[in-house]
This record gives sequence, C-alpha cells and structure tokens, in this order.
Amino acid sequence: MSAQSNLSKSATTEQNTLALARDVLLLEASEINALALRLDGQFTDAVALILQCKGRVVVSGMGKSGHIGGKIASTLASTGTPAFFMHPAEASHGDLGMITTGDIVIALSNSGESDEILAIVPPLKRLGASIIAITGNDSSTLAKAADIHLSAHVAKEACPLGLAPTSSTTVALALGDALALCVLDQRDFTAEDFARSHPGGSLGRRLLIHVSDLMRTGEQIPKVAINANLSDGLLEMTRKGLGLTAIVDSINMPIGIFTDGDLRRAFEQKVDVAISGIKDVMHQNPFTIHQSKLAIEAVEMMEQRKINALLVIDDAGVLVGALNMHDLLLAKVV
Repeated sequence: MSAQSNLSKSATTEQNTLALARDVLLLEASEINALALRLDGQFTDAVALILQCKGRVVVSGMGKSGHIGGKIASTLASTGTPAFFMHPAEASHGDLGMITTGDIVIALSNSGESDEILAIVPPLKRLGASIIAITGNDSSTLAKAADIHLSAHVAKEACPLGLAPTSSTTVALALGDALALCVLDQRDFTAEDFARSHPGGSLGRRLLIHVSDLMRTGEQIPKVAINANLSDGLLEMTRKGLGLTAIVDSINMPIGIFTDGDLRRAFEQKVDVAISGIKDVMHQNPFTIHQSKLAIEAVEMMEQRKINALLVIDDAGVLVGALNMHDLLLAKVV
C-alpha cells in the first residue's frame, strides 16, 4: 500500500473517531437534558427525606451501577450528608448489620431487577430503613418496592452496540449530583464546611489556614526601634532570615519596614551604613495584615502590592508576627 493510501486511511479513521466521540457526548448530553425536563415531585420528596434523615445515607448498586453509587456516596459525604457505599452482595453476607432504623438506602439498578439489590429489599424494610430507588425502568420490581423512585430512564445507550452502560450511567451519576447539591443548598452548606471535610486538599489549605497559623512570632520577628542605626537593622535582618526588619515605636506598633530591596537601593545611593539611622532609609506606613485573616488573603495582598513579606498585627495595631512568601509556599497555600 502506498504512503498516500496510508495517509488517506489514517485521516478517515481519525475523522470517524472524532465523529463517534461527538455522537457519544451529544447523545449523553441530550439524555441529561431530557432528565432535567422530567424531574417531578418524587425528586423533591427524595431531597426532603434525606434532609430529615437522622441516620446515614447508604448507597448500593451492583456492577456499573455500583461504581456510580460509590461516587454518589462520596459526593454526599463531602457535602454535609453522612453517607457510605455498601456492596449489595456483601450486604447479604453480614454487611446489612451496618444499617439501622432511621437510615436511608439509595439503591441503583438500571433494570430495577438486579438480584443482589432485590435480595436486600425485604430485610431493609424490616429494619425500618427508607429506600430511594434510582432505576431506568419505572415498572421494575425495585421501583415499585421503593418508598421513592427516581427515574434514570434513557432512550438510547451511547454504545454503538447498544450494550455497554453509557448514557444510563451518566444520567444516574448526574441525578445523584443533583440530589446531593440540592441537599447541600437546603442545608446552607458553605465553602468553609466543604473545606473542613477536605483538610488535605488545596481548598482546605486556602479556607482553613490563617495568618496566625504560619506567621513568625516572638523572638523570630525581625524588629528594631525607631532610633536604631542602619547597621543594627542589617544585623537583625541577618539573624532572623526573613529579608526584612520592622521598625517599631515605643508600644511595638510598626511604623516602618526595611527590606533587602531597600538595602540594595541604599548601597546604590552610597548611604553610609555605619552612621545612618534606620529611620532615614525605611519605608513608612508598611503594609500589614491582621493575624485573623486567611493565609490566602496574605497571598493576594502580596501579589497585588508586588511584595514578598508582610508584618502581622493584632486588634490594637501592635506587631505580633511576620510572614513571607516562602512561609506560604511551604504551607502549600500558594
């Protein structure tokens, strides 16, 4: 086969691949749109039931539905609703002991006829747990047995063979997201609440770490009095290693700052380090930040002001700490 033929075949294959990918995405999007248009009182009843729940929300599903169920449980848990995933086959062999009266079970099955799910419905009812079913078949056994049924019906799977769960799992996942986020909204769940369940993530660091958690305090704060010599300020900068020193008044309020940059400019202007006072070369009215502010606010202030460090004050305006960009980088706030 000629090189030209190979190129032509490759181009055709690429076009076919992109065409199929677009068809998959558009079909799944259209199924989600159809779902949005047919939401009804059953959905609002499900939201109300979860809000009233005194126990936990237990999500269960078999196969691909189980994978979707795991994601739904995770989303609920991270947005203020105590939730976990329970494998239906394991439930029949002892894991039902994790469920108590007052719990809600969200059971997923596209057909609504999964043996493993149906097997745990009677004992769930005996336990007094409420059941929310998510199925693609309104007439299924699971749909009829549930206290609330949410339809995840799709007209067509995106799979070219019509076999692999694709549109159906996407719709079930989107329905779970809608359920979790509507519950979140009615709980008045905030970004700070979200951060508390994600302390190791970047959002947790941005919303939970305050300036007071990172600032240098006590003897670590570089500072000299207003009547200090420039040489005293340089020694203090060297000892504390922050690239600056604060200049404070008699009650420890910052009235100036002297930085590495100021030192370079002083040398350029041939300032005599031995005889000059720090007040002659300092910057007056230095930028400060309150110790209660979020660390991310310190980052934003440094970026806006194009500076690398900040002096930290308390309610009275007294110097209580110092912070530089390196501290923020080490804490992974930036």
